Amino acid sequence: MDFLEKLGIDSFNQGISTGVHWIGSEAQIIPSVSPVDGKLIASVFLADKNGYETVVTKAQEAFREWRLWPAPKRGEVVREIGMFLRKHKHDLGQLVSYEMGKSLQEGWGEVQEMIDICDFAVGLSRQGDGLTMQSERPGHRMYEQWHPLGITGIISAFNFPVAVWSWNAMLAWVCGDVCIWKPSEKVPLCSIACQKIVAGVFEKMQVPEGVSNLLVGERETGEWMANDHRIPLVSATGSTRMGRAVGVAVAERMGRSLLELGGNNAIIISPDADIDIAMTGAVFGAVGTAGQRCTTTRRLIIHRSIYEEMKSRLVAAYSQLKIGNPLKEENHAGPLIDTLAVDMYLKAIQACKEEGGNFIVEGGVLTGDGFESGCYVKPCIAEVKPEYKIVCTETFAPILYIMPYDELEEAIDIQNSVPQGLSSSIITKNLREAELFLSQAGSDCGIANVNIGTSGAEIGGAFGGEKETGGGRESGSDSWKAYMRRQTNTINYSSKLPLAQGIRFDL
Repeated sequence: MDFLEKLGIDSFNQGISTGVHWIGSEAQIIPSVSPVDGKLIASVFLADKNGYETVVTKAQEAFREWRLWPAPKRGEVVREIGMFLRKHKHDLGQLVSYEMGKSLQEGWGEVQEMIDICDFAVGLSRQGDGLTMQSERPGHRMYEQWHPLGITGIISAFNFPVAVWSWNAMLAWVCGDVCIWKPSEKVPLCSIACQKIVAGVFEKMQVPEGVSNLLVGERETGEWMANDHRIPLVSATGSTRMGRAVGVAVAERMGRSLLELGGNNAIIISPDADIDIAMTGAVFGAVGTAGQRCTTTRRLIIHRSIYEEMKSRLVAAYSQLKIGNPLKEENHAGPLIDTLAVDMYLKAIQACKEEGGNFIVEGGVLTGDGFESGCYVKPCIAEVKPEYKIVCTETFAPILYIMPYDELEEAIDIQNSVPQGLSSSIITKNLREAELFLSQAGSDCGIANVNIGTSGAEIGGAFGGEKETGGGRESGSDSWKAYMRRQTNTINYSSKLPLAQGIRFDL
């Protein structure tokens, strides 16, 4: 596969890098096996503790210089990364598709997200401004400014092996931080390819070594980062269980954590819905990336008056889905990431049936030609009650739960009844319904959409959710503030020293 060679992926790859330099390791070697065909792509040496210490030390040294670069100059570096990503979009998108298993269109789309966040960050590099406040003391000026934090630790998940890293790294870099990236060990080659692309830019632009660092490792590596006081911010994307562990460890040392965790997303389909829009949003939301997005549509809450019509249309649409090799553009979805994910999918189906769920589209594992990896499954649909335990649990697989409602307030209560709070949507042409859904009495999620699905966020909006989703925000809006520290400054330019609140202290 020529895209591997173009991206500099060898049969054996080091998993520790401080930029242009790759560091040897005495830790174990892990294979990267494609869920597409079950074949070994390449092997990677995991990070060991010596390599970890080397990376953190180098990152500390680099920060002392990088923070002094003017922000627009840092933005110029990020602009150049965006240009390199445009050059490598086709090949990197293929690698994402092949190593992770998402469709080729989604692989290319993920690289486009990286390009978009570069553009966003370049603009931000000429902003990042603070406020000027009115002082109550005469002859005083009071304002705030923002300074870089230092090292940003980035722990990313397998389902978006390159984009989520870029959401964090590009903003952190223009803010003056340096980054240490611990990717999912299930997709190590994507991170190695990104590090090589960035290293080419950094070498060209004489960026200090240690601004971009990579540590391919397993759970232990993430624990090192979470417990390391030298890393003031840890941004972690993954399961709620993982996020709890990271959040506690970082909080115990008074550090900062930015958590992007699980989702259990619903679309409310109103009797005033455009059914064609509802179908497109629901099917792509439930089946895209084989149900392995944190924003995947897992629940459809359908008004009883159109419930049977939607059921029939969903069954018909699912019968037309093409599941197979994601590198073939005609296929709608590829495999799950590995056989462990398949086991979780099967257990969720069984749990749903035991609670009383009625499957109107049956699930199962696909076998035969083209499915030799054992990771391909059938997208399925079950009629359920909203209080089922399995319905309140996030399963990273293409299982869609449907349920009826009578009044919109009831539908909103059902939508909000799960522990997670990432993405939500209502499909309606009724302005009153749309506004109620977006009001204080509406969705409790970090993302609330009208007449689009739950998945497919744009770079400009801050991405993240509430409750067990972790509360973090990445990418757009003012999420840059997470990577900086705020400082309030007061300057006395008078010849006296008046105290605040009118306090007198006469000598």
